[in-house]
Amino acid sequence: MALPVTPPIEPMLAKSAATVPTGGYLYEPKWDGFRCLIFRDGDEIELGSRGGKSLTRYFPELVRSLAEALPPRCVLDGEIVVVQGSRLDFDRLSERIHPAESRIKLLAEQIPATFVAFDLLALDDEDLTHRPLIERHEALSRLFADRSHPHVRVSNATEDVDLARTWFETFEGAGLDGVVAKRLEDPYRPGERSMVKIKHERTADVVVAGYRFHKSGPIVGSLMLGLYLEDGVLNYVGGASAFTMARRAALIDELAPLVLEEGAEHPWLGEDDGAHRRPGALNRWNSAKDRSFVALRPERVCEVRYDQLQGDRFRHNARFVRWRNDREPGSCGYDQLDVPADYDLADVLGA
Repeated sequence: MALPVTPPIEPMLAKSAATVPTGGYLYEPKWDGFRCLIFRDGDEIELGSRGGKSLTRYFPELVRSLAEALPPRCVLDGEIVVVQGSRLDFDRLSERIHPAESRIKLLAEQIPATFVAFDLLALDDEDLTHRPLIERHEALSRLFADRSHPHVRVSNATEDVDLARTWFETFEGAGLDGVVAKRLEDPYRPGERSMVKIKHERTADVVVAGYRFHKSGPIVGSLMLGLYLEDGVLNYVGGASAFTMARRAALIDELAPLVLEEGAEHPWLGEDDGAHRRPGALNRWNSAKDRSFVALRPERVCEVRYDQLQGDRFRHNARFVRWRNDREPGSCGYDQLDVPADYDLADVLGA
C-alpha cells in the first residue's frame, strides 16, 4: 500500500475514569465491537485489529461495503459492530471469527457487520495524525457529508458534556457500554492511552462454583461465577481474575474444602443440554486453549463489580470485591441485576 499511514499501526487507546471529564473534550458513544483500522488504497482494502492482526478475511461483506462507501485512498479508525434488531449484539459479532471459509461466507450473509468510523488518519496523500482531533473530526464529517451507506457509518460526537452524560445514561439500552472523551487539541497517538473511557459499573452477589488455574502454575487464575435461573439451575456468568499473585496462592487453600469429591454431581459438568450456559465450551479465538476447571461445591457467595450483561452473562470479567458469608447461594439470581431500559440503536446511529 502506498498510503501516508500504512499497516500495522496501533490504535490510540483509553484509560478509565469514574465520571465524564469536562473542558476541551469531544465525546462519543463507546461502541461495543471490534476496534478496527481501515486502510484503503484503490482496490486494496485491509482491516487491521487492535493487536495488529488482519480481520479482512472474516468480513468479506464489509470489504464490499467499504469499497462502495470510502474514497479511493484513506485510513480510518473505528469499530466493527453487528446490529440485531434495535441494539448491538457482541455475541453474534464474536461468531464471525471462524476458521472455516464456508462458515464465514454464510455468516457474512446472515449477520452482516457494520463499520462505525470515529477518526480519520489519512486522506489521499496527507497524513492527518499530527493534526488536532477537532480538525480530523471535521475532515471526517466532510468526507461523509455526501456519502451514505447502511453498513458504513460515522459515530455521533458532541462537545456538549451534558449531552454526553445523557448518552451515558440512555445509550446502554441499545448495547453500547459507556462514553469516550477525547481532547480536542490532541494529535493521534498510536498505542497511547490518551483518551478517557467512562463505563457503567454495577455490583452483584454471585456463587463461586469453580476456578481455573493460572498460566504460571498451580494457583488460582480466575474464579468462576454463577447465578441461578428461575428453573433452579446455576448458570455460568463469567469469571473474576484481578488478583495479586499472593492472593491467587492463598485462594487455593481457602477454597480447598469446597473442591468437589470425585463422582459428585455439579451443574457445570456433563453434556451440554443447550438450555444452560456452562464454562467448558471451546474458545472461538483459540480452540487449543485449556478450558478445564476445578469444580467447587456451590456454597460460597462473593460480591463482584461488573459493567454490563450480555445476554445471560457478564460482558467482561468481573472484579472481586468481598466474600458475602451472610448470603445464601440460592438467593443469587438474575432478579438482583440492574437491567438498562431498551433504547433504539437507530437513534444512536442517526440518519
